[in-house]
This record gives sequence, C-alpha cells and structure tokens, in this order.
Amino acid sequence: MSDAMPPWELMWLLAAAIYAGCKALTWGTARIPQTPAWKQTAYLLGWPGMDAARFLGNATAPNCSSESQAAATKVGVGAVLLFGVARMIPSHLEYLAGWIGMLGLILILHFGIFHLLCCFWRTLGFDARPLMNHPMRSTSLGEFWGQRWNTAFRDLTHRFLFRPLASRIGPRFGLLAGFLVSGAVHEFVISVPAHGGYGGPTLYFAIQGVGIVVERSRFGRGVGLGSGWLGRTFMMLVLIAPVCFLFHGPFVVRVIVPFMRAVGALR
Repeated sequence: MSDAMPPWELMWLLAAAIYAGCKALTWGTARIPQTPAWKQTAYLLGWPGMDAARFLGNATAPNCSSESQAAATKVGVGAVLLFGVARMIPSHLEYLAGWIGMLGLILILHFGIFHLLCCFWRTLGFDARPLMNHPMRSTSLGEFWGQRWNTAFRDLTHRFLFRPLASRIGPRFGLLAGFLVSGAVHEFVISVPAHGGYGGPTLYFAIQGVGIVVERSRFGRGVGLGSGWLGRTFMMLVLIAPVCFLFHGPFVVRVIVPFMRAVGALR
C-alpha cells in the first residue's frame, strides 16, 4: 500500500491508525459507567485527548474567550507561515521551506485548532485540558515532557507504559523505556513514510530520556538543572540541539514538502 500512495498520505494514514488505536484503548479501559452515548461519541470523535475518565467527568464551564482569541491568533500565524512565508523561500532551499511549513502546521493544529476544541468542550461542561499547556514556560526538561507538551500523549504513556514499567524495572529505567517506545512510534509515522532517516526519532527521544535522568540525578539537582535559568537553558539545549534527528532530512523533503505542494502551500 505504501508504494501506491504519496508518502504524505501514508504519514497521515499511519498517524490516524495509531491515534484510533490509542483512543479505543483509553476508552475501553476507562471507568465511565452510565455515561450517555453522545458524550462517549464526543470523546471518541471530537476530542484529541487521551484521558476518557477525566473528559467525561463533571467540570465547570469557564470563560474561554481570551483563550479562544489566543488560539485563533496561533491558527492565523501558522497559516501565514505555511501559506505565506514558506512560499517566499527559494526553491533550492526546500528543506528550509519544509521546516517553516512544519512550524506552521504545529501552530495551526496543536496550538490552535486543538485549543479551540478544548475551549468548545469546556464551555459545554467537559473537563478538557489544553493539550499544549504553555510548554515554553517550563523551567526543566521533566516539566516540559511531563506536564506541558502534548499532555494527551503524556497521559497515554504514563498510564500504559511508565507506571507498569516503573513497577517492574524502577522509575529511571521505566522512564527511559517509555521514551524509547515514543521514539519507535515516531519512527513509524516519520521514518517509514519517508523511507529513510531510520533511527533518528529513536535517538532524539533517547536523548530526552537521558536528559531527564541527568536532570534528576544528584549532580543535576546539585547544580540546579531542574529549575531557574540553568534549568531552562539545559531544557532548550536538549530539546533543540538534536531536533534534526527527529524531523530528519528525508522526512522534511520527501513527506512535508510534497504535502505542502498538495495543499497549495508551495508551488
């Protein structure tokens, strides 16, 4: 099948399949007795989070107007990057154009549309936490991955990977194993469609896991890697320096750039 469709289509297909499997897993194992079918359908089809029990529990209806405006602004900025700035990049720098397009997509989806969905469901009384909880406010690598970046994936891995593994092999090795599994998932969605760059995403997430272990070690705590300006500097270094292993050249050029051409973002 992979040879019969463009790599970017395969990417979205694989991502959708993994997402659907994860949603079914979290829904099937949640304790949600006597929950109306329409609410369960809302969780399965209308919310990208991975905590069914929390989403379907009772919650207040806060005023989300300011959050909605901020999320809509991020959609706009992302669209400008994807359909405007990327088109201004010379054709021989398609790798750079692909990176700009990726940043635009992340803003549109993760920081924009998903946050708008969060506000929508919260106004209806659902407990829908933002999936991106101001990640750049983090002052440590552990805070970034554990509390602020893509909380849906964090909820999933913490429940079904980290806690079972930590009880068997200890929290440190459980943490490292969880990041390696995350790397394998990203290999499936990133490297497989690109037919190249294998090992890069796994290496990236292995570095993240090792970074958190160092941060929480006696040495890391002693020098203050878990807080303050040093913690933030360490976090940014570990996150950004190896990011080309995650979004490697084959993925950007063979998957993202053709997708951008397909949606009219590039000529």
